[in-house]
Amino acid sequence: MSPVLAGVLQLLALVVALGLAYRPLGDYMAAVYSSKKHLRVEKWVYKAIGANPDTEMRWPAYLRGVLAFSAVSVLFLYLLQRVQGSLPGSLGFASIDPDQAFNTAASFVANTNWQSYYGEQAMGHVVQTGGLAVQNFVSAAVGIAVAVALVRGFARSRTGELGNFWSDLVRGTIRILLPISVIGAILLVACGAIQNFSGIHGVGQFMGGSQQWNGGAVASQEAIKELGTNGGGYFNANSAHPFENPNGLSNLLEIFLILVIPFALTRTFGRMVGSLKQGYAILATMGVIWLGFTALMMWTEFAHHGPAFDIAGGAMEGKETRFGVGGSSIFAVATTLTSTGAVNSFHSSFTGFGGGITMLGMQLGEIAPGGTGSGLYGMLIMAIIAVFIAGLMVGRTPEYLGKKIGTREIKLAACYILITPALVLCFTAAAMALPTPVNSMTNSGAHGFSEILYAYTSGANNNGSAFAGLNADTQWFNTTIGLAMLLGRFLPMVFVLALAGSLAEQKPVPATVGTLGTHKPLFTGLLVGTILIVTGLTFFPALALGPLAEGLAS
Repeated sequence: MSPVLAGVLQLLALVVALGLAYRPLGDYMAAVYSSKKHLRVEKWVYKAIGANPDTEMRWPAYLRGVLAFSAVSVLFLYLLQRVQGSLPGSLGFASIDPDQAFNTAASFVANTNWQSYYGEQAMGHVVQTGGLAVQNFVSAAVGIAVAVALVRGFARSRTGELGNFWSDLVRGTIRILLPISVIGAILLVACGAIQNFSGIHGVGQFMGGSQQWNGGAVASQEAIKELGTNGGGYFNANSAHPFENPNGLSNLLEIFLILVIPFALTRTFGRMVGSLKQGYAILATMGVIWLGFTALMMWTEFAHHGPAFDIAGGAMEGKETRFGVGGSSIFAVATTLTSTGAVNSFHSSFTGFGGGITMLGMQLGEIAPGGTGSGLYGMLIMAIIAVFIAGLMVGRTPEYLGKKIGTREIKLAACYILITPALVLCFTAAAMALPTPVNSMTNSGAHGFSEILYAYTSGANNNGSAFAGLNADTQWFNTTIGLAMLLGRFLPMVFVLALAGSLAEQKPVPATVGTLGTHKPLFTGLLVGTILIVTGLTFFPALALGPLAEGLAS
């Protein structure tokens, strides 16, 4: 079988699997967030934290819950790393330095999981399972909760109430993320991923030196890292490590876990607003962009430029032979079009245009299908922008899902789409202008610039993947990328929840013959165009200095 055909068949198998899971999972999540009943274990959690799950919250109260919970999480994870050397199960590792502990705490709480350390050489079992893995669950649940609050803003009228944050957080964790993760972990173990609490083992001499490896609860953390679009690896090689991702079957399973909730949330959205067609329109937009990026990536990486490429069947540098170009390309697009950031190959070794595709996927706002929750609310913000543009073209007050899009709503949407580009471009400019940060670049020229641009793009968009050429374990990068992750995660949530509150207070506007049909292919095309144009105008100059210049020169 040719490598190209193998890649296409993997993509088709993935599409079929996602299609089979779409309806039942989407309907189930809608039922979870619409139910008035509480499970017994949930009642125990509410009693432990002192929360009343039946109390409705307006958007300021909902936001306070998000920020308070996240602030406590950052502090707890920071302190856990700082005292690691005194904890049992630390495998002899020392406590983490302050700047790196801050960076890691910010990273995992912000659902970014950027890692400026070698996992197998820095973190013991307690920090890995009691700190990082826990945040993999709850940070993902926070994202879904904010998305559901925005959906309620569209679905409700004449009220500013958006639900209860604590109830949404607990339900998302216990009823959705935990059971699917258990199944995913069992399947990964069956594929060959490890799951234990063993220590460090020596395996004798290897190429003139000693070789050591340590075990851990890898499969369980791998399942939620992908399902929650987190991305932090137990090992430095991430999903390229055979203990995390043993073979082609596990590779497809991990890609499926990355994509299944973000895609299924579009049906949840349609079900909760009372129009499945609206959910299908958002799904179609996500699907067109994802399939387009995947096809473009596979074409770029399979393109042959000489005897070495012909023999290898494509650009194999930085890729695992057990996955090949096809499996690596599908994974790279899935992980950068979501906020996952896990890698099974090194994006720095992709072709110039291939590396640019991964970067552009993040710069779109990671909305196709995006992260757990963040992808849906990011896409709905872009839908509001598209409706506004359509209204300008026909001279009509824009409406979306029966709600008027007025000055307040457009200002909030505009602030949302401006935050991340401002963080990426300002931090990148500062790093390139100052004398010290550029010393962390492994390469010079366009590729070196891409390393820094990719790092801040990944951090501010809460992705977490790296270009694998930048030494980011410095005080400058640990601090600035940590700030970019926190600001890139929580500032947009402020505007999302404020928008949700504004929409929920409105009374519904009846549809007329002049109302734009936002469930039709015309609107899907408009939405895709809006996303690409907004991103292109914002990031094209920076991309021209990095991956585009490198690709044209190769």
